[in-house]
Amino acid sequence: MNSKHVPVLIVGAGPVGLSLAGDLGWRGVNCRLVEQSDGSIYQPKMDMVGIRTMEFCRRWGIAKDVEYSPYPRDYPQDNVWVESLTGYEFGREPMVSKAEEPIPQQSPQKRERCPQDMFDPILQRFVSKFPQAEISYRTEFVSFEEHDDKVVAKLKNLETGEIETVTADYLVGTDGGSSSVREQSGIRMEGKPVLTYTTNVIFRCKDLPSLHDKGKAYRFIFIGREGTWLTIVAIDGADRWRMSVVGGAEKRKFSEDEINALIIRAMGKPFEFEIESIMPWVRRQLVADTYSTKRVFLAGDSCHLTSPTGGFGMNTGIADAVDLAWKLEAVHKGWGGDVLLQSYSIERQPVAVRAVTEAGGNLERMLETRKKGPPEAAFHPGPEGDKARKEYGDWYTEIMRREWYSIGIHLGFTYYDSPVIWKDGSVAPPDEVSNYVQTGRPGHRAPHVWMKDGRSTLDLFGRGFVLLKLAPTDAKTNLFESAAQDRGVPLQVVDISDEDNVRALYGADLALVRPDGHVAWRGDAVPANTGDILDVVRGVTDYASVQAAKGQPVGAVAGA
Repeated sequence: MNSKHVPVLIVGAGPVGLSLAGDLGWRGVNCRLVEQSDGSIYQPKMDMVGIRTMEFCRRWGIAKDVEYSPYPRDYPQDNVWVESLTGYEFGREPMVSKAEEPIPQQSPQKRERCPQDMFDPILQRFVSKFPQAEISYRTEFVSFEEHDDKVVAKLKNLETGEIETVTADYLVGTDGGSSSVREQSGIRMEGKPVLTYTTNVIFRCKDLPSLHDKGKAYRFIFIGREGTWLTIVAIDGADRWRMSVVGGAEKRKFSEDEINALIIRAMGKPFEFEIESIMPWVRRQLVADTYSTKRVFLAGDSCHLTSPTGGFGMNTGIADAVDLAWKLEAVHKGWGGDVLLQSYSIERQPVAVRAVTEAGGNLERMLETRKKGPPEAAFHPGPEGDKARKEYGDWYTEIMRREWYSIGIHLGFTYYDSPVIWKDGSVAPPDEVSNYVQTGRPGHRAPHVWMKDGRSTLDLFGRGFVLLKLAPTDAKTNLFESAAQDRGVPLQVVDISDEDNVRALYGADLALVRPDGHVAWRGDAVPANTGDILDVVRGVTDYASVQAAKGQPVGAVAGA
């Protein structure tokens, strides 16, 4: 690879940047990923790999690596609300370990617990498999200029101080909430700039559960007379813990003595521990007004910042990367059009708004205790105290449950309104948080079904388009094949009409699925205008223009 020019330059090697580089490498697209740090993780910012992200990991062949990361699979995942670890318990949401948690019927995978200091190395190894993907650590992104035909970027080697000029066809900023790429692009963030000023503390304590009677749990939420003030999370299921002083809208700096006092208050008695690191941060609810210019794109925290309540941030960002990667591949290899890249922001921005709004609601519910604190009796022993704690705990458990069960947020987003989706006029299914009903409606994630050979239908998707035959039919799929061949579009026809329940889930005899696993078109027959359909889904033109040229309303019947 010529290091002075690369098709795609990516800035920021967190989970989103690594996922984008890995997916591009997996697709055979040369890219370079630059990161100013050495890649070490001292403050893991995430620990939940969502179900959709696990489906991507399955596609990449790394799902088992995530499942069997060092995080103990037998560690209980309870969420517990307490006065202190040695004080009163108000209630809990019992949750089984990852080994015991069943795989939901909607997916071949389930969410996994894999902290960032375990997940990033898995992604790094994935990227390193591909000679097309180069990672440059200790390399600072300095600036860029965007031209009609390229991006010119300046990079600084932090070991030598050398300045390097690199040209790229496209630049992608996955460089976090303070994104230099976003700032230099002039793209603005909109929403709530401050939800809370929070301080994270990583501390070590061997056998912490043996020091109290609450047992092992993933997350403890501490509620005092002032309401929710602190959380502690089991980072590695061993001796590392993340304490978050939740804070409020007023900025506050804590001394180390104050941090020590808060840890002891959380325990309810003095004990031995070691503070590893302290990191103040601002909880925000922001989404970029656009995700792209002509040749510059944003993904992950660079274009959406959310409260971590719900675990949507990184998972939304990795879905950004997957959406963008196949579109960059298509344009780079010559079979995708300009509308395809324009569709990235159109598709992904509403998904982020939906996720950050839900996460903000989760935070409000977690902090509802500041408006409705425990009654005084709940802090005293005896039957009256027991009753007060149970009533308060039951209330809190009920309002918090929505955060723990959010499969609809992870799988239920849709691209139906995208310009590169062929509409079929169908009614949108209910958008639910804790439930997800699979649908083959265009724009939605293609449904999972276990096939007779033990594979998931999701295992069919990833490389090129897939035209599924979902019912016995005499449909002339060769019309799609010839139109795709004429346009250089990778397309494979797969007949799964003998598989149980596929026709019912997809809602048609035929479905065209994109490389990212979303349905692009469906119908009961192959229409004569297969060329128009392919030109829309590959972004040479957009759906509205094709319909307007025919004098038909947007959202006309499938295949029209």
